[in-house]
Amino acid sequence: MSRWAGWFSISKLRKLRYYKFITTSFFVILFIILCVYVIPLIPEYTTGNNNFDHSSDSLITEDQTTERLIIKTENSIKSLEKKFAGLSSRSTYLVVNTSANEFYLFRNQKVFRQGNCSTGSYILLESGEEQKWIFKTPKGQFRIQGKTTSPVWKKPDWAFVEEGKPVPPPNHHTRYERGVLGDYALSLGHGYLIHGTLYQRFLGLPVTHGCIRLNDEDLEAVYHNLGVGSRVYIY
Repeated sequence: MSRWAGWFSISKLRKLRYYKFITTSFFVILFIILCVYVIPLIPEYTTGNNNFDHSSDSLITEDQTTERLIIKTENSIKSLEKKFAGLSSRSTYLVVNTSANEFYLFRNQKVFRQGNCSTGSYILLESGEEQKWIFKTPKGQFRIQGKTTSPVWKKPDWAFVEEGKPVPPPNHHTRYERGVLGDYALSLGHGYLIHGTLYQRFLGLPVTHGCIRLNDEDLEAVYHNLGVGSRVYIY
């Protein structure tokens, strides 16, 4: 009996150790599985998906905002086009850009001729302390006051001062000069003309004393398409 009791005790001790080993191994393996496979997935299922949803919401919001902005801009353009159509004339008129020295001839609200021109040089000419001239083209809305063919230039006082010559009486014959204004001239009033030039190579440059110079072909087109009272816009 004592032999069997001892064997039983030894066998029971081994079984306890065996169970302990199995249990410990199970928890170790479970811990490894948690660390390697389960724990890394936790952020993806908590914060990751939420971030994705927020990003999607943000994209939808931006698309809607952009679409509304496009619609608003298109409506503004249509409104401006209607206002422009109401303000602009369907008759023929001339637009002069003094910064670029370009002209645009409009008919039925469309440009049908454009090209280079020359406008005021902004040079200041002085004669003593009392007389000063600045050669600039006036800006604003004007109307054609008169038209003429084969115009004769009546030279103003500054033309003689510029040449270093004495200024003659108002109607002296030396004031009248032919062949320098081209074949046509259109008056804008106050001495300002749209006319031709002998120096067509300078067209596109600000070299005039305030008048608007065109080449021969453009001047002829402007002359025949604009009548007395036609509008001229200079800016």
